[in-house]
Amino acid sequence: MQSPGFAQSADEPYELKLPPYVLEPIIPENNLLTNGKVNLGKNLYFDKRLSADDTVSCSTCHDPQKGFADGKTVAVGIKGQKGARNSPTTLNAVFFDFQFWDGRALTLEEQAKQPITNPMEMGMPSHDALVEKISTISEYNSLFKTVFKTDKITIDHIVQAIASFERTLITLNTPFDRFIAGESSALSDSAKRGWELFQGKARCLTCHEFTESYPFFTDNKFHNIGVAMKDKDFEALARKAAGTDADPSALAHDKASAELGRFLVTREPKDIGAFKTPGIRDIALTAPYLHDGSEKTLESVVEFYNKGGVPNPYLDGGMRPLNLSDEEKKDLVEFMKALTSDDLPEFIKELNP
Repeated sequence: MQSPGFAQSADEPYELKLPPYVLEPIIPENNLLTNGKVNLGKNLYFDKRLSADDTVSCSTCHDPQKGFADGKTVAVGIKGQKGARNSPTTLNAVFFDFQFWDGRALTLEEQAKQPITNPMEMGMPSHDALVEKISTISEYNSLFKTVFKTDKITIDHIVQAIASFERTLITLNTPFDRFIAGESSALSDSAKRGWELFQGKARCLTCHEFTESYPFFTDNKFHNIGVAMKDKDFEALARKAAGTDADPSALAHDKASAELGRFLVTREPKDIGAFKTPGIRDIALTAPYLHDGSEKTLESVVEFYNKGGVPNPYLDGGMRPLNLSDEEKKDLVEFMKALTSDDLPEFIKELNP
């Protein structure tokens, strides 16, 4: 990871400085990275004034000290309101094809817009209301003018800056990365066995795909693994959701319909209860786990998969018992712990939010 070049020219391109073997992420042509945007986006990311009551910022649910997640079962917004899903980390989000657990946003800009006006998250009455609020803050007027060369702040400027900062949150220097690069001693024997299990008997690699050029442990697809499937009439919920024009972002915060997952976006029965495969870098820092935060530890996540998830009519065909021994379960956990970036503590310190 690298800290934003705050002292450099605002117009100077910001370089991600990725290893040569990693594919460059796609950056929108209308929002190329600059030092100024990253700096401005960092300020906005940590600013609680983006919420209606000045209590919630992006970092409230995506806290650097908690692996850019929040450590809670489900997200908590203004007035202590609880959402229906666990807050995913923003680390490495630049490399993912979809944002949110149900994939309803395709870009970080699109993602950044939604929490601002969600009544359970940041609670602003409209994007125009946020623009008006930000426009009254003198330091922001100066920053936006420097970065975007205009006196008129827009919601697109705001989310472009936030997205630019989020695109710098990349973690690649881990014990596992050093092991893959040839440093055999970078992993413990247990973690090495866990990597073999991850690729083989445990079948983790089926969905948490890893290649040298795309080392982010996700297939960017959606799967029903049986999370939160008990005691729910999903067919009735699906019929109800399919018959409404409600925005998927609103349905995603309804505690019942939220469990329909990707179906809320596609309205296709095959997507009932399916959620995005998350990347698992720095996963040891982002407990609790799964889209509903129902598993508190990595050990319990492994046990959930070892049992084959929870049977339901829409369960992914790859979900079945793994028959792992206690020692094999421990080895898998040790491997996942080796996906923690060595650079993250220093990066967080340099952010100094």
